Amino acid sequence: MSLELTLAAVFISVALASGALSTLVLTRNTAGRRRLRTLTDAGPAGLIVDRGGAALTPSLAPAMQRLARFIPTSPKDMSRVQKRMAGAGYHGLGPAVAFTAIRFGLPAVLGGGALLLTHGPLKLVMAVLMGMLGYIIPGFVLSRLVAKRQKVIQNGLPDALDLFIVCLEAGSSLDQAILKTSQDLDVPYPPLAEELRMITTEMRAGKPRLEAFKNFAARTAVDDVRALVNMLVQADRFGTSISLALRTHADTARTKRRQRAEERAQKIGVKLVFPLAFCLFPAFYVVTLGSAVVKFVHFFSEQVLK
Repeated sequence: MSLELTLAAVFISVALASGALSTLVLTRNTAGRRRLRTLTDAGPAGLIVDRGGAALTPSLAPAMQRLARFIPTSPKDMSRVQKRMAGAGYHGLGPAVAFTAIRFGLPAVLGGGALLLTHGPLKLVMAVLMGMLGYIIPGFVLSRLVAKRQKVIQNGLPDALDLFIVCLEAGSSLDQAILKTSQDLDVPYPPLAEELRMITTEMRAGKPRLEAFKNFAARTAVDDVRALVNMLVQADRFGTSISLALRTHADTARTKRRQRAEERAQKIGVKLVFPLAFCLFPAFYVVTLGSAVVKFVHFFSEQVLK
């Protein structure tokens, strides 16, 4: 009886803990909670953000304030690691330092663990292989994060351009259109909304609009964003209508997005060849030809015995 009560108590405790944790995670990731966090939390570069998404005052600790003097002010001055971290959505000096520490610490941990746990003549080889694996994993994970963020920005750019056009035709300026678009795209495309807020922050800090857009293209390294920046530069240089240029570019970006979706759909048939060949066909052959093979084996074995 005591064992049953103990098991029941453990089951109820685990169920309550799991339910509370799931409720906390789900309520924290709702659209309303995310919108409130973007309005009240610190910005991507460690800055306090106002209701419009612009940085007002630095919220860095004293130690980080001393290090902030060495933080680059534009992507041209950033190191290669900081550029890759910015492409993944992690801005500032702290994420770059953390990534560098992980990249050089993980090989030592994995290599040392393999050196201590393995025995025999392959001990040194396993340690070297685990060290190489530990060095490759952080770069691979970072590349995946960068590619995922670039894909979200690329897919959300046509919708952002449509919102730009709506705001401009309603009488707003381009700066106000960028601010409003960053607020509306925060739920469907958070990375793109964050980049637009950074554009607004840079313009309010005194940078020219075109330079802020060029920094946006340099951070994201997305071809559609580069084309958008080149189009805005030409429109500003020749004095053409920004609304008309944005409308044309939005149609082009939407066509490219549809073509990318069609391309992925066309690749499905080729990608299914390998699962079919290695998973389905062997089972199919065993089911259809298995009985015949067994009969052949019995027949020939009887003939040999005779």
